[in-house]
Amino acid sequence: MDTKLAPLHKNKNIALVAHDNMKPVLTDWALKNRDLLANHALYATGTTGFTIEKALNMKIHKFISGPLGGDQQIGAKISEGDIDVLIFFWDPFEPMPHDPDVKALLRLAAAWNIPIASNPASADFLITSPLIGESYERAIPDYERYINERTSSLK
Repeated sequence: MDTKLAPLHKNKNIALVAHDNMKPVLTDWALKNRDLLANHALYATGTTGFTIEKALNMKIHKFISGPLGGDQQIGAKISEGDIDVLIFFWDPFEPMPHDPDVKALLRLAAAWNIPIASNPASADFLITSPLIGESYERAIPDYERYINERTSSLK
């Protein structure tokens, strides 16, 4: 599939997601990186958002809880170009009843070529990268061209 360039702006829209037993880990990480996160707009699934908002005393745009559709809401925002970075602390040892939603969210983040961190180490590398505070051009699938080519063959 062909690609085109799409911007990630200087101030990023960062989604914060965590499985239940990873919420304290993500909250601790967010507290440690509060000053860096303050330069960006933060989004989160329900419970994670309330937990981090309270800990940071900082506004978080909250979606509904992940198992109730919050993961899908964030995925939709990724596909619309409204989420630039996904920090998702998931538990590799705990099966989740909403695993298909989790996989769909990770698939969308990969398809739309946004940075993903899945644990504190990768999140540390991501948040301290010089690129986090700069504009960046990423290659994304050119779905418009793909659709136009497919529909023109139907005429």
